[in-house]
Amino acid sequence: MTDTPLRLAVIIGSVREGRFGPTVANWFVTQAEKFGRFDVDVIDLADWPLPVVMPGWDTEPDAETARIREELSRRVARADAYAVVTPEYNHSFPASLKNTIDWFREEWFAKPVGLISYGGQGGGLRAAEHLRQVFAEVHAMTVRNSLSFHNAWDVFGPDGQPRDEEAAASAAKDMLSQMDWWGTVLREGRRQRPYTA
Repeated sequence: MTDTPLRLAVIIGSVREGRFGPTVANWFVTQAEKFGRFDVDVIDLADWPLPVVMPGWDTEPDAETARIREELSRRVARADAYAVVTPEYNHSFPASLKNTIDWFREEWFAKPVGLISYGGQGGGLRAAEHLRQVFAEVHAMTVRNSLSFHNAWDVFGPDGQPRDEEAAASAAKDMLSQMDWWGTVLREGRRQRPYTA
């Protein structure tokens, strides 16, 4: 096993105007950097406008879509692990996130995913549970522990930090520990025996 830091992509799943996702993501990035085992890359889907109408199997997308796809593909493929920050919209996760997952396949293979959800009273938990099914289909595995922020706009103060910083940081550390273990083992596994589906 190597001590080389894992490349962690933190994906902000909502592209809605006025979204709360960046607040949650920025806090989590700080936690991941403090953990000391990850090189963090933030992927904000608002910066990657992939169309929802995909080209056919035998059709190439237009030049701008091809550029976005290729650049984002490199970022997704480079990661050893993912932390997905998602709200809950109508009992599930945003279309922007599903669309991005669907544009790629092998890039996700044999890598761990940590789920960070936020919302109202449900804390985005239904969105997170739906994502477990989706990521399994693209041969990624979600770690058991997740982070959930119920009534997130009350949980976080105006400084962008959780009001109960100790409890939030402890939950983040638990999830990051699982992502570190799975990420390290799966990275080594991919090196020794490339994953095929």
